[in-house]
Amino acid sequence: MNTILILGAGLSSNMLIKYFAVHAKELKVKIRLGDKSASTAAQKIRGFANCTSFEFDATDPQQLNSEISRADLVISMLPARMHPLVAKACVSQGRNMVTASYAAPEIRQLDEEAKKKGVLIMNECGVDPGIDHMSAMQMIDRIRDRGLELIAFESSTGGLVAPGFENNPWQYKFTWNPRNVILAGKDGARFLHNGKFKYIPYHKLFSRIETIDVPNLGLFEVYGNRDSLKYRETYGLHHLETMFRGTIRRPGFCGAWDTFVQLGATDDSYVMENTATMTCRDFINSFMAYRVDIPVEEKLSAYLGITMQSEMMKRLKWLGIFDDIPIGVNGLTPAKVLQSILEKRWSLEPGDKDMIVMQHQFDYIENNRRMKIFSTLTYIGEDTNETAMSATVGLPVAITGKLILEGKLNMSGVQLPIMKEVYEPVLQELSSYGISFEEHEVEIPRDISSL
Repeated sequence: MNTILILGAGLSSNMLIKYFAVHAKELKVKIRLGDKSASTAAQKIRGFANCTSFEFDATDPQQLNSEISRADLVISMLPARMHPLVAKACVSQGRNMVTASYAAPEIRQLDEEAKKKGVLIMNECGVDPGIDHMSAMQMIDRIRDRGLELIAFESSTGGLVAPGFENNPWQYKFTWNPRNVILAGKDGARFLHNGKFKYIPYHKLFSRIETIDVPNLGLFEVYGNRDSLKYRETYGLHHLETMFRGTIRRPGFCGAWDTFVQLGATDDSYVMENTATMTCRDFINSFMAYRVDIPVEEKLSAYLGITMQSEMMKRLKWLGIFDDIPIGVNGLTPAKVLQSILEKRWSLEPGDKDMIVMQHQFDYIENNRRMKIFSTLTYIGEDTNETAMSATVGLPVAITGKLILEGKLNMSGVQLPIMKEVYEPVLQELSSYGISFEEHEVEIPRDISSL
């Protein structure tokens, strides 16, 4: 019987754990689940056979190496900064590893050693990155197999609340790690548009947005997601006119979020003074000019150039940022103070459902016509436990892990799931869970101007 070591029992791990627990007998596996919170890990495996849980500290080399040495497969769902520690130990111990996170430079440096030892470190197997890679490569390979020229590729993903549950002015709630939401976009965005290289710094990221139309759901905003240019090499797309990856939000979100970016409220580089006694109102006022004769609300509206009755101001007021409620914790950065405020208003409530939206756009030339394929995924979660985020992150990780255990992935080194032998079986099994794409194709004008 094989042992699967799952490290991390956060929000995105629920469906991953359930997948292996439900299929434990047929796959002949047992699960060890480690988390910094022993109680959280124990709760996640409650009711499942062939599962044990324990308190885990990734920064403890002795515990890390001991656990990995007893595993046949390691799945890391830890915070991204900890993956290199796990990957290095896996290579040292000769154990295969799967993770949903980006392949960090520290992990890529392990490629040669991993290949020498025959170890597979499979990264970016979640939803974004993950399903986006797999579904994109499936379509790209299909276009290539027809001997056609791909000239533009755009891909955007968003974790949102499902229709009917977007019951606040932001139409948004946390469906994954809140800290990642607060710090999103810190590196700005780099992409290629109509043959021109584009660079958007962080302070402009949420004001330079695009709009997409999602079938049956309507219009959404998209802001640039990190470095799109590096995926030209990943996907083997060297002659594109457009290469763009983005993050999806509902209309109005980006403009309101830009308020916090412009204020400096998402800064995570320094600790503020006396945050335990600081109120939400004090927090916002600390970024404004010193004026005792003008209320904070008026100062902020003047700073933003909006009226007190605007939709943006309504969104900000609804968050409670002007309330005289103490933050209650000392030693916080601005980003952590903001997170503590938002967690009180953006948490999923009992009965809520979340949703994953992903859309690819592929432009190619056929018979001197420019064609565009829209490939769209919408997936709604079951409840606040079996969320869409948990399913679309955890299930592709689990299926990839199963393929490794079954010896169906004949590869080693630091890899991404962009090969047919990976993406075909993963996408096929995901479709059995209702995680699949709908496609439609249109002809578009050839004379697109450069922007």
